[in-house]
Amino acid sequence: MIPDRYKQKPISLYEPHEAPLLNQYRLIVPRTRNMLEISQFVILLILYLLFMLERKAEYLSIQEVAFSVYAFGWVLDQFATLLAHGWNVYTQNLWSFLDVMFVIVYWIYLILRIYGWKSGRIEPGQQALDVLAMGAPVLVPRLAFNLLSDNLVFLSLRSMMADFTLLTALAGWCFGGFLLSMVWLAEGRHNIVTISKWMLWIWFGLDGTGISRSTEFHWLLGPTLMITFAFLGNTLFLTILVSMLSNTFSTIVSNATAEIQFRKAVLTLEGVKSDAIFAYQPPFNIIALFVLVPMRFVVSPRWFHKIHVATVRTINLPVLLFIALVERRLLWSDTELAQYPTEQLPKKRRSRSWFWERWRITSHGDIQAVFDISPPDSVENDIAVDDELTHHMIRRQFARNQSTLVENSKKQDGNDMNQEQQQQQEQQQPQSQSYKAPSRRDSIAPYGMLTEQIRAIMSESSEIEDLTSRLGSLERTTSRIEEMLARICSSDDDDGKTQES
Repeated sequence: MIPDRYKQKPISLYEPHEAPLLNQYRLIVPRTRNMLEISQFVILLILYLLFMLERKAEYLSIQEVAFSVYAFGWVLDQFATLLAHGWNVYTQNLWSFLDVMFVIVYWIYLILRIYGWKSGRIEPGQQALDVLAMGAPVLVPRLAFNLLSDNLVFLSLRSMMADFTLLTALAGWCFGGFLLSMVWLAEGRHNIVTISKWMLWIWFGLDGTGISRSTEFHWLLGPTLMITFAFLGNTLFLTILVSMLSNTFSTIVSNATAEIQFRKAVLTLEGVKSDAIFAYQPPFNIIALFVLVPMRFVVSPRWFHKIHVATVRTINLPVLLFIALVERRLLWSDTELAQYPTEQLPKKRRSRSWFWERWRITSHGDIQAVFDISPPDSVENDIAVDDELTHHMIRRQFARNQSTLVENSKKQDGNDMNQEQQQQQEQQQPQSQSYKAPSRRDSIAPYGMLTEQIRAIMSESSEIEDLTSRLGSLERTTSRIEEMLARICSSDDDDGKTQES
């Protein structure tokens, strides 16, 4: 409706601290646009309630003028949305059918009100107010659709309403044959309105007047038709309807996550507005329609862009300032931009108890104070020693000490040790004598002091040498035990032979 394509900007990441303070392009961002649409509908609902509480058919009140003008701008915004995205995308919204119904009600009211004002008659004006009263069942639930759009009941209600409407239309089409049969059998004794009323009461199970008076149509065919209609309409139709709605609801519940994501995608797609008329909030879009549309055929594209930008910034000055403040302070703060310069910024949410946590007025207020006090020196020494590197070194030193003690005991008890074992003991004695207590090795120690210690800990050659020496000692010990057992067995045999002789 109002195309403004004078400046074409490439796709880029938005940084609010580098953008202008009054950035009119933020009015057509999907997130901001959804918030603005909710606020616009709330204003429309408030004006509607104020007008209907003091409605007068004799004259035009201030409330009626305010509601009529604002509602015209809101209807114009819906019409521009329909032109921008098409009927298929527009009807995918949860509350699109409610918007369409209110647009129809508003146009009927406006036509009747203008006709009554031109003719000077009160009856069309009163009829216009009566028609507008039918908009309450549409506007009030529509606010619930906006606020609870992710609720499963509202997600399934749209599909269930579509199934209900389709099945009702098919049932009405099929039951039209019963109505024609009743009209032809009545032969003028009952008009079509009375017969339709009786059949409708039977359909909803309200009254059985049609069955009791069916003999007036025909003594046999009249009751037959009415009873057949009661069975089909009140029993079969309701059973099919309940089955269809239950199946629809169960399908949506089983795919609730996908359904919610689809609705959010529809909202995002509808939030993308390329038409310049969406930058004007109702009722200022009426002025833009009747002023800027003729102007673009007169002035150049450059001047039309300048006039459009100046007008949008002037009209939406409070809204643009509020958007800039929210985006700079809450959505993209300075600390978050420094921490995440190129990535998507995380959404910063303030907890509900932020005031109490800030001033430590909580039941756990003393817990944080513990971390503000440095621990004693003894605790720090224990922490410095009791770490992963120290555990590893202590295990290795304990193994070395144990192996040294075993070898020393072997050296004292046995005399069968060869020269290789003595050389290994001499090589391991300096290592045991050079044992030192574990020193402090935490994150604040200089790395130069840890070079030799880490090298000794992480070296695998020394561990392999210790393992080979232990295996050699184990083999020698096993051989000595075997020799001792052989001697014992041989001595027992000799004793037995002497006793036999």
